[in-house]
Amino acid sequence: MKLLERIQEDLKRSLKAKDGTRVSVLRFLLASIRNREIDNMASLDEDQVLQEITSAAKRRRESIDAFREGGRQDLVDKEEAELAILSEYMPEQLSEDDIRSLVRQVISATGATSSADLGAVMKEVMPKVRGQADGKLVNQIVRELLSV
Repeated sequence: MKLLERIQEDLKRSLKAKDGTRVSVLRFLLASIRNREIDNMASLDEDQVLQEITSAAKRRRESIDAFREGGRQDLVDKEEAELAILSEYMPEQLSEDDIRSLVRQVISATGATSSADLGAVMKEVMPKVRGQADGKLVNQIVRELLSV
């Protein structure tokens, strides 16, 4: 079953189960996907749907950090619940060790030697980890390995 179809089916089940949080998250996600389809004037493929899910998850992570800094645990809990729902539609996340291994391979393949090569390494790594790793974490690992 395609990802978009799965989301739509889960929305129907959530509506019947009266699961308000899941309904809200899935409706927002579907609206985001539809808006992107309208912008592109074409249906989205699996990768583009996954990008929308990843973007929604990233927004939730950023909100969690902001609410945590502001001392709003109630909103942190809400965003974490929404993030958990979105995570169900994302591929399994790579471990930090897996990301490090991949970054090392790319660094040796590109011949990167300093932080000036950050962009070239990121350009190679990000398509390989799309949807499986947070870009902020990947960037942090690349910076760390290039500075050594």
